[in-house]
Amino acid sequence: MRTRSRSRRAIAVIAGAVMSALVFAGCSFDSSAAQPDLPAQVDVAFPDDIVAQLQDAATRAMGTSGSSGAIVGVWAPWSGAWIAGLGTQRPDGGGDVKADQTFRAGKVTRAMTCDALYGAVADGKVELDDRVTGYVSGVPDLGDITLIELCDGTSGIGSYTDQLYGSWISNPKRNWDPRYLASFGLGEPRTSAPGDAYKDSDAGYVLLGLALQRATGLSAADLLRTYVTGPLGLQATSLSDLPSSGALQGGQSMPNAEGALDCAAPVDLTGVSSSSGYTDAGVVTDIRDLGHYVQALASGSLVDDDTRFAHPLPVAADAPSWYTADGGALIAGSLIGQFGKTPGYLTAAFADPKTGLTVAVVLNNSAGDGRVAEYLAWQLAAIASKAPAAEGETAPEAGLPWTAEQYGEAVASLAVCTPPASE
Repeated sequence: MRTRSRSRRAIAVIAGAVMSALVFAGCSFDSSAAQPDLPAQVDVAFPDDIVAQLQDAATRAMGTSGSSGAIVGVWAPWSGAWIAGLGTQRPDGGGDVKADQTFRAGKVTRAMTCDALYGAVADGKVELDDRVTGYVSGVPDLGDITLIELCDGTSGIGSYTDQLYGSWISNPKRNWDPRYLASFGLGEPRTSAPGDAYKDSDAGYVLLGLALQRATGLSAADLLRTYVTGPLGLQATSLSDLPSSGALQGGQSMPNAEGALDCAAPVDLTGVSSSSGYTDAGVVTDIRDLGHYVQALASGSLVDDDTRFAHPLPVAADAPSWYTADGGALIAGSLIGQFGKTPGYLTAAFADPKTGLTVAVVLNNSAGDGRVAEYLAWQLAAIASKAPAAEGETAPEAGLPWTAEQYGEAVASLAVCTPPASE
């Protein structure tokens, strides 16, 4: 069992995908806020051939996921950056996707909730090894589980998404009680003792949010504002519903009468209540904020505890040796980040704490596997990692334990929609 000391602080669109916005600059983040301790970003665009490869990868992922639109941000401090909105809001049009539109951050919310835990520890509100039952009532069978185990994903508690996902689609405006959400995960059998193994648990992050609310007296939204978005100056990021305007429209293709997905007419899920995700997946953001946040996460800018990612565990028994989890994040080679699926969106963001290589992506159709966004992010990272150094810069020597081709094929293997054959 792993413990931590109390003293530690802590596609019709595919052929004509439209790049509606392209911005490059390392200075696109709020310079008055806390900055990740990373190499300075050069203020130039990537070479044209790198941009072409990045755009081709994103466009192909749009096709296989049935997405009419995507927003992508890629930053390589030694070479350049690329931020783009691709495609259209809906398969039948609805306007071009803009790079500054907001969307659901999905499970990136988990890492933010862990940031709030470490912030509350630093403020003397809680300890990492405090028992969940000290803050959340009505869960006596969780007496052996600590707050840090909820953050690390080692509590053994189950998940609720598979059981409730259909209800979120059929009743998108419903306000979901977090205790109700968590109850479905608590009803699942535990497969390991607390601290022994990683297990994907959305219920665990909801319980962590409830515990931190009780300990600090802050609402869940104020928790993240106090410990994450405020310090980092993330003006487009909050635990809230998507705004009525300025959002990337998200949807999901549903089966037609023949049982095949109707990728031409996805159900609009842009308005699904953020309460369905709460402190597990309820945050909304934009691509610049998402890129800035994952850089701060990877470099430890918000958390004064160098043990946060010091005890990673395998994501699964059959996962590659370089793929682990710790501290509310996933660690893929040298990249630290998160990915996930939430109604209407597939989202992923990863950053390298040494080189500053950063990738953030969102696709606007949640019919497919959430790994599509993760694999796309890894593919884009592999492409950008090979980008040549700009004048006066030096490219890092360290690479990634995979190739762009490998994860291009992995994205294609998860296809739910097949682009029409060329005429």
